[in-house]
Amino acid sequence: MPELIVIALALIAFFAYRFFRKRQREAIRNRPFPEPWREILEQNMPLYRRLPAELRDELHGHVQLFVHDKQFYGFQGLEVTEEMRLTIAGHACLLLLNRNCPGYANFSSVYIYPSTFVGEQRSTNGMIEEVAQQARLGESWHRGPVILAWDAVLHGAHDINDGHNVVLHEFAHKLDDADGRVDGAPILHHHSHYVSWARVMQREFEQLQKNAADGVRTVMNHYGATNPAEFFAVLTETFYEKPRQLKKHHPELYTEMQKCFRVDPLAWIEAKT
Repeated sequence: MPELIVIALALIAFFAYRFFRKRQREAIRNRPFPEPWREILEQNMPLYRRLPAELRDELHGHVQLFVHDKQFYGFQGLEVTEEMRLTIAGHACLLLLNRNCPGYANFSSVYIYPSTFVGEQRSTNGMIEEVAQQARLGESWHRGPVILAWDAVLHGAHDINDGHNVVLHEFAHKLDDADGRVDGAPILHHHSHYVSWARVMQREFEQLQKNAADGVRTVMNHYGATNPAEFFAVLTETFYEKPRQLKKHHPELYTEMQKCFRVDPLAWIEAKT
């Protein structure tokens, strides 16, 4: 009998914690969005200026939670500013709109370097593991931090038409990592979507690999031909920054990304013209 009481008390404590945590997070999400934060997003995030009003409101809530949840650390003498936090959070949270997902629960820290940093590239040659030093603009560690070069963040944010945005790229990896596997297959909203997703992604990935090998110019950056995980990350950049070209040349690919992210970036452009 005492054991049952202990179990009951533990269950009550667990559900009470869940209830109050949910209430706390809703309160954070629904706080008035500070005007200086809005100004930073307006200045550093052209994609923000394209959003319909209802999606801007939803983005504000995601950003408030992101800034509350994540720790930002500067390296090589870089002092983290509110501009850095908001610019990164705004682009990261763009990928959460309409998705009804718990957000980025699989990591807690963002590391920021002033510029290009050096990361390790590991590969296996038989029984020998080889480690090479490689210049990076961004990294996403499995169940670990996101690492970004601040100058690359700003460049990618302001040039909205080049298909390169390091924040979108690295946080696409985080969405891919949500199921514990970084394999180019994020969590989709309906099980029925996985069949067409796998078919279209495999075909398009193989075509990009062929085009990259032949030196053929493509809508997507050839880096996406590296592996399925990089294909999804590069595709995410392209979907948000070059939606017109992607839809024109790869309509099925565009449709799959619409189903994944539940937004239509091309419609945002057309609404503003």
